[in-house]
Amino acid sequence: MKYLFFIVMLIVSFNQIEAQDYDFGDVSKEELEEKFHPLDSSANAAILYKEEVIHFMYVKGTGFVQEREVHQRVKIYNNEGYKWATKKIYLYKGGSSNNEKLTGLKGVTYNLIDGKIEKIKLRKDGIFEEEYSEYTEINTLTMPNIKDGSVIEYSYKIVSPFSRINDLYFQSVIPINKLEVSVSTPQYYRYDKQLNNRAAFYPEFTDSKTNRVFSSSSISRSSVSGIPNSASHSSTKYYDNTFKISEANIPSVKAESYSGNLDNYVAKMSMELSSTLDDVGIIEKSFSTSWEEVSKTIYENSDFGGQLVKFNFYKDDLEALLAGVEDDFEKAFLVENLVKSKVKWNGSYGKYAHKGIRTAYKEGEGNVADINLMVISMLKSQGVNANPILVSTRNNGIPLFPTHNGFNYVICGVQKGDKYLLIDATEAYSHNNVLPQRVLNWQGRLVGDNGVSRWINLQPNKKSSETSMLNVKINDDFTVSGKVAQHFTDYIAYFYREKYANVKQEDHIKLLEKDKGDIEISELNFENAKDVTQPINVKYEYELADGIDEIGDKLYFSPLLFFATKENPFKLEERQYPIDFVIPHIEKYMINVMLPEGYTVESMPESQAIEFKDSNVKFTYLILQNGNYLQLKAELDISNPIILPEDYKDFKTFFGKIIEKQAEQIVLTKA
Repeated sequence: MKYLFFIVMLIVSFNQIEAQDYDFGDVSKEELEEKFHPLDSSANAAILYKEEVIHFMYVKGTGFVQEREVHQRVKIYNNEGYKWATKKIYLYKGGSSNNEKLTGLKGVTYNLIDGKIEKIKLRKDGIFEEEYSEYTEINTLTMPNIKDGSVIEYSYKIVSPFSRINDLYFQSVIPINKLEVSVSTPQYYRYDKQLNNRAAFYPEFTDSKTNRVFSSSSISRSSVSGIPNSASHSSTKYYDNTFKISEANIPSVKAESYSGNLDNYVAKMSMELSSTLDDVGIIEKSFSTSWEEVSKTIYENSDFGGQLVKFNFYKDDLEALLAGVEDDFEKAFLVENLVKSKVKWNGSYGKYAHKGIRTAYKEGEGNVADINLMVISMLKSQGVNANPILVSTRNNGIPLFPTHNGFNYVICGVQKGDKYLLIDATEAYSHNNVLPQRVLNWQGRLVGDNGVSRWINLQPNKKSSETSMLNVKINDDFTVSGKVAQHFTDYIAYFYREKYANVKQEDHIKLLEKDKGDIEISELNFENAKDVTQPINVKYEYELADGIDEIGDKLYFSPLLFFATKENPFKLEERQYPIDFVIPHIEKYMINVMLPEGYTVESMPESQAIEFKDSNVKFTYLILQNGNYLQLKAELDISNPIILPEDYKDFKTFFGKIIEKQAEQIVLTKA
């Protein structure tokens, strides 16, 4: 019956979609009355209709101008869906008048009030303009009067002088009822197209050619007087290459445990201009033909390679800092800290310097490229083999073909012999070879002098570790008390600093107590909180009121107490995306339980070792009695942090065994 109901709902939904009128303003009572999505009851919102049309118009004296028209209608089911009432529109600027322009923006919120449709228009006070960077402006629209059940609708056009086409999205984290996409490009432009190969959904494309014509005119003038004496008109025939998509009932990309950035798994397509052609189809100019060409073009930009030369503005500071220092890696460490102390990151990504390293140094603020190109310039001035590494951040996906637009970040790479240090000076707690998580995206492109380039692995090749030692004393009232000592290295230490280094001790304690049951933590000591060269040591005392179950004359408890993982985070029957633990790491727990006077061990878990797929992940559980003490060592060792979707079911079962093992109890009985 369940499957019959689903099929009926699918047919009904499809018929409704096919019959629906999506003209702007034609919102129906049925759309407003809908309480939940018919095919995804968990959805907080749904895109009822999305239309995107891209084409190029020929403008006399300018050439081809891109027009991108967007029309979207969204249903909001509940409070969690209110965020869909805010839309950010990014406009790119090329300097002077060479900027994208937003035109024709309109929006309406629809609510059903006493059986009648109420329409409230988007006003100017709901539109905010923001200078995000030198090259980007953001227009944020916030739709008015949002309630549970509202439908919002907006449309706009972006007129762009650029041939670059932004990524096309065919899927979202909420369902899409109807999608219409049309992209037409003139025959003179050739684009490389790349679908996201991590997506589970692929739309169907229809291709066609459409004949076009543009007219031009010229005026001849007298060579003596300069007065116009004749005019001529001509027209040129050409064609557009067009592809269209028309899809219904596109499923959402749902958040799953350890899935990383969902944008990496959404169905989308990148388009990059690869060449321009003449009238007969011969290539006039080629772009992005190889990774070497891409790297060289980026290097030759004055806001990239032009920032890597030696500058005088930092000369005195650098000479004082590096006096007597010979080792290149030590120089790199000192320069990184100098830049961190002088220039703060403004939160903006970019492979090109925004202000330029001289201005950023003077003003004390800059984007990613301002900061990391500054580090490279300083090191190069001291004879250190330092070079930029182009990166596509985790939320930007992985560039699968030669592309300028695929890189949105740059870090510093320092080579000494066959060893590398990777540096990102934008974050206070990152340091050599410990990069912000956003950067850990497979590989980057190292760009040497004159644009010569090669791939560099960005993934950590060393395991980070988290070691927790727990002393357990069972009190007469069957509460549990003791001490905890934890030791964090490398990335685990970095993540801990990011979370706790700047919070007050009382807030630190509250965060540690969260989800640990009825516990009180005291005497917290946080060592090396801001010394990134050292591991972190955390110590505290605790008292736990609900760690022991007393039944008759027996006591029951799990030796891992509040460190035990209570439930399996992997709940889905099937999974579309990899499990991403981000870094290889080891979690170790060493538990020492003092047996209470008058009790003996009736039973305890057996020691066990299990592993997953060629030891990519291993779990060991070793327990023994040593006089009046029980000693446990549990260890989770993740060598490969990526678990592929095809291995999900096996890994889910494997991880379930870990949960079950951690939940097994020691049973004590009165002697």
